[in-house]
This record gives sequence, structure tokens and C-alpha cells, in this order.
Amino acid sequence: MSHLVHPQALCESKRVGPGTRILAFAHVHERAVVGRDVELGDHVYVADDVVIGNRVVVKTGAQLWDGVRVEDDVFIGPHATLVNHRFPGARGTLERSSPTLVCRGASIGANATILPGRTIGQNAVVGAGAVVTRSVPPNAVVVGNPARIRGYVESEERAAEPARADASAPEGIMRSRVRGVALHRLPLYRDLRGSLSVGEFPKGIPFVPKRFFAVFDVPGSEIRGEHAHRTCHLFLVCVRGGCSVVVDDGETREEFRLDHPTLGLHLPPMVWGIQYKHTADAVLLVFASERYDPDDYIREYQAFLDEAHQGRT
Repeated sequence: MSHLVHPQALCESKRVGPGTRILAFAHVHERAVVGRDVELGDHVYVADDVVIGNRVVVKTGAQLWDGVRVEDDVFIGPHATLVNHRFPGARGTLERSSPTLVCRGASIGANATILPGRTIGQNAVVGAGAVVTRSVPPNAVVVGNPARIRGYVESEERAAEPARADASAPEGIMRSRVRGVALHRLPLYRDLRGSLSVGEFPKGIPFVPKRFFAVFDVPGSEIRGEHAHRTCHLFLVCVRGGCSVVVDDGETREEFRLDHPTLGLHLPPMVWGIQYKHTADAVLLVFASERYDPDDYIREYQAFLDEAHQGRT
């Protein structure tokens, strides 16, 4: 099966995969590479140094300039622009930048602008009209100008009130749908002198810590974490202010809001964790079951997925 080019389209490239449709007034330059089963809508512009994967949909009027790399199963909305120059140079010339990567399964909304050299992570969503000035993490949903993370794909926030999810869950513990993760309601004691919350290791919290650290002064637009551990357990308590925690076991993703010293979240090994939506006064206290070991970290999401899936086969 060959590809289809509308009579009023211009396709100069010979490297176009079977099943691809190039619609009216689209322009594909000579050195561009387009995969199979791709749809390039009316008035789409694809420059020379562009590589498009398989089953990609690029809607009307979108522009993909030199240096853009689009992986499989990506959606690019109408009039989105993936530029390749940072800013105008002298006498009308333009300064080239590093390539822009749109990873597998990502979606870019209508009229969005992606600045050069950025990466749109796997399955990420860029909202309509967003201006992406920084790379977007895998599964993140970003909106606005400049784009900021609003949430994560398939990550509904759970209510903070722990309840027994099953017969095996002790009182005050809510088990997550993410494998091994649990939200703890820690005991609270109040009197005229103030309030006290307490957790006991390993009686109520299922490991004895060898290390702790505190995270604070995080700008509200920033994200922390974005890694998993191979052997280390973590227990997170936001002792002041609040932050949201996304947990992901490679199959299921869930989000929790830690906004009181009586709420603690247990992350076992092989769970991808992200912290974001920090309040200005947030102080996140983290207990770790192991001493710091850089080799225990998995910092690339695809590598985490590969290891997680391998461990289940």
C-alpha cells in the first residue's frame, strides 16, 4: 500500500511510509522523513530536517520546523508550531537551536507553541494555546503561557481521609491502587500546649529509617522527585504547608495531597514518585530505609517502565 498525496499538496520527500495521507496544501520538504499511517492535514508544513514516526496525526495548519523529531502515536493539533529558532538574530538571520523531541503518545493542543530544544515527554499533554518554554515530563498535563504543570494523565487525586480499603489494611491506613503504596493517618494529640503527631518505626510505618531529608523553599511551579528506587522505601510527611504526590507503578497512577502533619505516604521500591503543587511554606520531611546510593535511583521514566515490566514477567 502506497501513501496518498492530495493533488494540491506538495510532497518533495521520497521517504514517506505506506498508508500515509498528505492532504491539500500541505508541504513536505525533500529531506523530511514521514512514517507509515500518518495523517498530515491541510496546510501542514514539514521542513527538511524533520522525522515523523508512525501513526502520527498532524492537524490543519501545524508547522514542524527543522530539528523536530516526533515519535510514534503522537497527536499535534491545528496550528500548533514547533519552532527551531530561539529569537531573531542580526539582519533578519535566525539562530539555530538543538532538536525538539515529541515522545511517543504525546498530545499537543491547538495553537500551542513549543520552543526549540524542548522535550515533550511520553504521553504528556500540552493544552491548547500553551507556550512551552521548558521540557515537559512524561505524563504531565501543561497549560498556559508559559506552560505550567496542572496535573498528570490518569492521576485522580484521592481523598485524604484514610479508611479500610480491605480486610488486611490496619485502621488508619488507606491502600492505594498503585502497588504497595499506602496513605497513613498518623495519631494526633492536642492539649493546651499545642498539638503532636507521631509515627513509630517499624510498628506503624513498615521500615526502620537510615536517613531523612527535608525539602523546602520549592517554587510552586517546580516539580521534585521524578525517580524511583530499586530497593529503598520512602515515607513522606508534609509537616508544613502542602504538596501533591503522584505515584506510578508502571500500570496505575494515582495522586495524593499531603497538607497536614498527620498524613504520611509510604512509597515502596519500584514506584515512580513526583512531588509538585508545593505551597510557598511547604516543608516535606522524607524518611528513607537506606543510606544514599546513586545506583539505587532510576531517573529515566522509560527505564523505570522497562525494569518494572521485566520484574513482573
